[in-house]
Order: sequence, then structure tokens, then C-alpha cells
Amino acid sequence: MNLPDLKKAKIRSLNQVEYKVQDYAFTRMFEGKKYFLRTYGCQMNEHDSEEMKGILEYYGMTPCEDLESADVILLNTCAIRENAHDKVFGYLGRIKHLKKEKPNVIVGIGGCMSQEESIVEEIRKRHPYVNFVFGTHNIHELGRLLIEASGDAHQDIEVYSKEGEVYEGVMYKRDSHITAWVNIIYGCDKFCTYCIVPYTRGKERSRKMKEIVKEVMDLKEQGYQEVTLLGQNVNAYGRDFKDGTEFSDLLEEVAKTGIPRVRFVTSHPWNFTDKMIDIIAKYENIMPYIHLPLQSGSSRILRLMGRRYTKEEYLSLFEKMKERIPNVSITTDIIVGFPGETESDFEETLDVVEKCKFDGAYTFIFSPREGTPAAKMKDETPLEEKEKRLQRLNERINLYSKESNEKLLNKVVPVLILGISEKDESKVYGYTDTMKLVNVEAPVDTIGEIISVKITDAKSFSLDGEQVKE
Repeated sequence: MNLPDLKKAKIRSLNQVEYKVQDYAFTRMFEGKKYFLRTYGCQMNEHDSEEMKGILEYYGMTPCEDLESADVILLNTCAIRENAHDKVFGYLGRIKHLKKEKPNVIVGIGGCMSQEESIVEEIRKRHPYVNFVFGTHNIHELGRLLIEASGDAHQDIEVYSKEGEVYEGVMYKRDSHITAWVNIIYGCDKFCTYCIVPYTRGKERSRKMKEIVKEVMDLKEQGYQEVTLLGQNVNAYGRDFKDGTEFSDLLEEVAKTGIPRVRFVTSHPWNFTDKMIDIIAKYENIMPYIHLPLQSGSSRILRLMGRRYTKEEYLSLFEKMKERIPNVSITTDIIVGFPGETESDFEETLDVVEKCKFDGAYTFIFSPREGTPAAKMKDETPLEEKEKRLQRLNERINLYSKESNEKLLNKVVPVLILGISEKDESKVYGYTDTMKLVNVEAPVDTIGEIISVKITDAKSFSLDGEQVKE
């Protein structure tokens, strides 16, 4: 048994990162079995789930859409906000009832929540029917954990609090045959005072560039139209190599593969260099879309958050992007109600939103995470006031999002078609180069293609359009 330890998880040594090749032991004992996997959280979690699916299907298992049919149930969890915790434990209630009816069903919990001491303790005390718990550092051990859970009734906790390694040769069962996530860097060393991720994901450790480029080339040869380079902070890529390698170098090499579309998430303003801006502007297949988290428009609050930039520095970077990257679309993240945020601080956030007129934003009320410095900060702002601020912010964000979308009315834009529209099954849907959702009047056989679309209607969160024959 290995229990999580947040003090150990905070350690950052000068030790070299270990690079390993993934090794999967094979067994036939799960052939014909069904698995149910539920994913919470960010893109990294979604990609981790693709790895879990790869392992499960390597063992002969097939996915199912409902709990009742499953022989194995896995929850891949998120630790960013309180509501993610609540959703997981609420769902565990359903699983508890099922476990009474089907005692042989295997239940496992993985992901970022598993890296938290208090969460694992709660699982041990209140949810003994969970067969095993694993963390972000040992997804590759999923097969072993399943085998051991099949023949043992005790609860197994295997969570490592460490800096982490880099594994190659990972098997993925990708959710799409059109777009793909590609990990480029794991972990985070920023230690923003509100964020649990540096504790749950380990230190920043970059994959070797040749391995990333090879993965992208393989995806291109398989017919993929788009890759998204993935990391907690992608523009910190290469800093651990100590040879001058930067994210801009990797971005350029990936663009040179000729894959039609290249994206990346997520960026930290602190590491965003002029060279990155130039590379994005230089290559047509690097999409002109940047997600650039602001978090707060108040320099005082940014300092309390440990963000390492000021309001003025953020605005300067934003303006550089707008000036030097043609047709760039910029979205952001904003936290409302951080401990100590005054009305004046919040007004500064609104001022930045007014100046930037973001294409979109993910907005949240501050959620204290146990073990982080911000969780201990004095917070005297009532929840009611925070909710009012969030509403005011969202009204402004939605206004500018719609204004941005309306600029595309009657214009012809490239759209990568991904599937049947959820809004109207007679249409297909896809995304523009600037990452705007479009529901398109076009035939089903355009799925997987980049087509020209004339925009006919604009809403705050989506566009409507019709295919233009070339």
C-alpha cells in the first residue's frame, strides 16, 4: 500500500528525469469482459483516459455505456474544484448500490483526486467497496491492479507522491480518428497559490522532441487532421533540458510535419515568448487560437495568486499577439472571489475584459483546495457577493463572445468537421481555425474533412453555416 503525501509531492530536486519505455504484461483473463470509464476534468484527464482504455482493450475488454452492464468500473477524477469532488462522491453512491447487487464488479478510482491525502482517507473509511485507488504517476500499473483485484477482497491503495518519470511506448485507444491529443510535458512547477496540480502531477518534465515529432508523423500517416500539443503548461516545454530548447522550437518542428492543423493547451503568460508568437504567425497550419489564462485583472490579486505577472504585462502580451498573429482568437480563464478580492480588484478584472474583449472565457468562483497556500488565506467575501460578481463577469464575457462571433457573419471560413450536430441531426459540426464551434449544413461524408463554410448566424457560444462548394 502506498498512500499520498502532499509534502513529498511538493519536493522539486535537481535529479535528472528518468525516461522509460512502457511495458505491458499480457493476460487473457479479461477477454469478453466489459468496462465503464467515467472521466472528470481537463484535457490531460481525457488523454489519460485514452491510455486507460488502451490498456483495458489490450486485455480484451470492450466499453459499455452503462454501469449495470460493466464488469470493471473506473472513475478518472479531477481535483481542481470542489464540485468535481462532489460529483465523484455522488456517483460513488450509485456504484455502492450496484456493488451490493453485483459484488464481483471491480471498482477503481484514479486521477488527480487520488493524489490527495484527505480524499484517499475518505475512500478508505467510507467507501471500502472500492477495490483499488491509483494516481497520475502509475496508470501503467492498471493491468496489475485489475489482476490483483480479481483475486483479493482487500482494498489496494497505490498512489505515488513523487516528481515523476516520462514514459514512451504508451498505448492509447483514442476517442477520435480525426483529432488527437499529444502529451509534450508533464507536471507543473509554477505553484500558483490556489492550484493543486503541481502536487497531483509532479514536476515539469518534457518528452524528447524526436518522440513527439514521431508521434505526430504517425498520426498524420493514419489520416489525422489535427493534433493538440498537451501539457499543464506547454510553453515551459524544454526548460528542463538545459540546452536552450524552447516550446517554439518544438512547435516549429511539429508544424514542419505538414499535419493540417496544430493546436496547443494550456499556456502560462509568464513563459510566453516573442519567438513563440513569431512561430505561430509564420506557419499556416499552426492555428491562430491561444488560450491565455488571466485569472485576475488585479496585479495585487495576481501577486497573492503567485502568477508572476502584472495586469500591465498581461495586457502587453495580449496586444503583441493581436498585432503579430493574423486573425488570432484568444480565450482565457478567470477566478472570481479569490481571498482578499475587493470590489476594486474585481473592477480591474472587468477593465481587462473590456480592453481585451476575449473570444470566450471559462469563469469560476474560487474553490479552496486543501494543502494549497490559498486555502489558508483569510476570505471574508460572502458567497452571495461572489455569485453576483460572477454573473456580472459572465454577462460581459458573453457580450464580447457574441460580438466576436458576429464579425464572421457572411464570411467564408475553414471548418474541420468532426461529427453529427447535437443541436440538429440534419447538420454536422466542427471548429474553425480560431476554435469556434459551427453547426453546418453539409453532408455526412464531410466528417473528417476541412471544408469552406459561409457563416449564416452567430450566437454567443456557436455559429451556424453552410458549406461552400469550391
